[in-house]
Amino acid sequence: MSSTPPPPSTPHSSSPPHSSSAPTTASRPPAGAQAADDGAFGWLRALGPRGRRAFGGAFGGYALDSYDYFTLPLSMVALAAYFGLDSGQTGLFTTVTLVVSAIGGAAAGVLADRIGRVKALMITVITYAVFTVACGFAPNYETLLVFRALQGLGFGGEWAVGAILVAEYASAKHRGRTLGAIQSSWAVGWGLAVIVYTVVFSVFGDDLAWRVMFWTGALPALLVVWVRRSVEDAPEAAAARERSAEKGSFAAIFRSGTTAAPGLLRTTLFAVLLSTGVQGGYYTLATWVPTYLKTERDLSVVGTGGYLTFLISGAFIGYLTGGYLTDRLGRRRNIWLFAVLSALCILAYANIPSGANGLLLVLGFPLGFCMSAIFSGFGSYLSELYPVAVRGTGQGFTYNTGRAVGAVFPTTVGFLADSWGVGGALVFGAIGYALAAVALLGLPETRGKELV
Repeated sequence: MSSTPPPPSTPHSSSPPHSSSAPTTASRPPAGAQAADDGAFGWLRALGPRGRRAFGGAFGGYALDSYDYFTLPLSMVALAAYFGLDSGQTGLFTTVTLVVSAIGGAAAGVLADRIGRVKALMITVITYAVFTVACGFAPNYETLLVFRALQGLGFGGEWAVGAILVAEYASAKHRGRTLGAIQSSWAVGWGLAVIVYTVVFSVFGDDLAWRVMFWTGALPALLVVWVRRSVEDAPEAAAARERSAEKGSFAAIFRSGTTAAPGLLRTTLFAVLLSTGVQGGYYTLATWVPTYLKTERDLSVVGTGGYLTFLISGAFIGYLTGGYLTDRLGRRRNIWLFAVLSALCILAYANIPSGANGLLLVLGFPLGFCMSAIFSGFGSYLSELYPVAVRGTGQGFTYNTGRAVGAVFPTTVGFLADSWGVGGALVFGAIGYALAAVALLGLPETRGKELV
């Protein structure tokens, strides 16, 4: 994008203006941490001891969130055979997960503003773990659909809560890289799921293997014990939140405001559109690439795992690189850049000629890189768009409503797969990224903003 439209009035109407020269204590690391804030891991040192523990809790929570999510896409072919499902029915699994995640994400955001970030984080992790395990006991398609929907309640809330928890410890200088590192844990959980999938489906028959995959979703329970003992909210941000009369208010994020006192409605609407586009593209790929590799490229379980390794490796590096670039280029430019590149990668990946599986392997890396780098700025960007009293509510609602509406994309691919082929239908992912680029026209740049 060669030019940047003038940003709308700042959405922080309920907070005093921020000073660019004096960071607030809410995002300032503990004494002694600021002296060592440069270098490859300066962002981590600058968090201080309490911030690093919060980082560990959020990183682990999101990695296991990812692991529990991918138990379904990786088991999709076995599930379809076991229950006799068509592509539309299997696509519905993803739809209900993402739609219900909007409810869970909005509720978790309100809880984070009212009872605190850490308590809300533990609730979300317990919820997605319990219902992932329950999926493994489902006797029929309908029951599995219900359990998967309920898993979405916790799945929807974990990222938003964990991202805010860490954002309020991070300095403005490093917030993009810090939250980009949190995002990279999604690739870690995805990679772990692929490893377990490869082992489980090699040891057990398909009729049992998909159940075992879901049962391994009990792992997050161990994280909850550690978080409860070791992690706390950023003290200054927590104190500022408690002083507000509007904490956790949906009315506040939908208030249109006046010229003298701008509201948050515009920010909320465009942030939902941004989240819809990015997640519509992402979940189209996350849901259907494993099926595409197995059914249209005729790859074995081990072969699929090998191809996904390239995709996931690209994703991990993309998260870290995107986090760095969002601090250097700004939030909007980083998202715009990778929206364009992700759309191009999807079109190239879906149109590789039959028999050119070597090219498919090579293109998996840039595809994973681009579709992940676009997410790196989300944690910092959405946190910076909202004042402390409704930061959880705003981020939880916009991110997860976008996720729910974006669920239309993988479902559309599912219903068109029988006539277009999975590869052909993947074009809808590129449309999602185009929507994200348009949404940026209505949002301000927030790089360097202090959180209060």
